Amino acid sequence: MYKNDGRIFADIHDLWWENEALPSLSSFELSRRGLMAGTAAAATLPTVADAASPAPSDPAHTAKVAVEVNGKPEQLVLDTRTTLLDALREHLHLTGTKKGCDHGQCGACTVIVDGRRINSCLTLAVMHQGAKVTTIEGLGTPDHLHPMQAAFVKHDGYQCGYCTPGQICSAVAVLGEIEAGIPSHVTEDLTGPIRATNMEMRERMSGNICRCGAYSNIAEAMAEVAGEKA
Repeated sequence: MYKNDGRIFADIHDLWWENEALPSLSSFELSRRGLMAGTAAAATLPTVADAASPAPSDPAHTAKVAVEVNGKPEQLVLDTRTTLLDALREHLHLTGTKKGCDHGQCGACTVIVDGRRINSCLTLAVMHQGAKVTTIEGLGTPDHLHPMQAAFVKHDGYQCGYCTPGQICSAVAVLGEIEAGIPSHVTEDLTGPIRATNMEMRERMSGNICRCGAYSNIAEAMAEVAGEKA
């Protein structure tokens, strides 16, 4: 038995080097270097998933998409996995539509397709062949603002502005839904006309998150356009 008096470490060291069955430091170093080199080489090899994934330029995995964006016909050749959001931003360079969560939870990517608002990050571009898409760029211009854009400016309906394009597109579509008589979860009377009440607008806009907390200002802007009280 070795006493725990400080000599134990020297004794263990001597046993390690005197035992020929144990690997030497030099051989350990070589095997470690070999392992590292092999690992690095293996990392450069294509994986099964990579081999199965189609190349973006592979014609077998692309499609022609004809769509009308902000009143202008567009002809695109896209990877079939391209979302409508990426088609707008990366291929048509309409960067007003924002990529927020990319999971359909924040509403920053909201656009209007054939009169209805959708989260463009959750839908593929090829699904909208022949559709009419309206983005924030198509609602108005700095010289000729859409009434909803002007109301957002008047009531300070934004702070950082990142979610604002989606908020405005959603707000325009919300008033269209109410005018068309489409009920929401809080609609009390399903037989009569639906009013753009504060509760109706807040419920319908709940999918558009404003991290700056400008919700009351957004409600005031929408109420002014709808001719109601916030």
